[in-house]
Amino acid sequence: MKALILFGHGARDIRWREPFDCLKRMWQEQFPDIPVELAFLELMQPSLVMAVGLLRDQGAKNIQIVPVFFGQGGHLREDFPRLLQDAKAQFPDLHLSSSPAVGESKAVLQAVIQFSASTLSQGLADQY
Repeated sequence: MKALILFGHGARDIRWREPFDCLKRMWQEQFPDIPVELAFLELMQPSLVMAVGLLRDQGAKNIQIVPVFFGQGGHLREDFPRLLQDAKAQFPDLHLSSSPAVGESKAVLQAVIQFSASTLSQGLADQY
């Protein structure tokens, strides 16, 4: 069975994870037959290894990890590969793979452009 992990940085402020929880719910609504878990680099749970274990317990054998980062900074070039190798060592019976950061997708960048344009046309009030 295939499964997905949406991997984010993590933060001290619990409200930071709200968009990630929303992403997870949206995935579940659109792809109810493919399990999904969130995982975080630091400061939040579950960790990558914990999320892999949760999906394995649901029967997943092939897990795709999608870094929900805007770009391939130091965390994705240095920390993430170590975490991924740790997960592979702990779960040798699973196939774990990862995609580039979501922010490197032209489709995601175009969505940011469209959002930005909508803020101009809608005259959104100041958020801060």
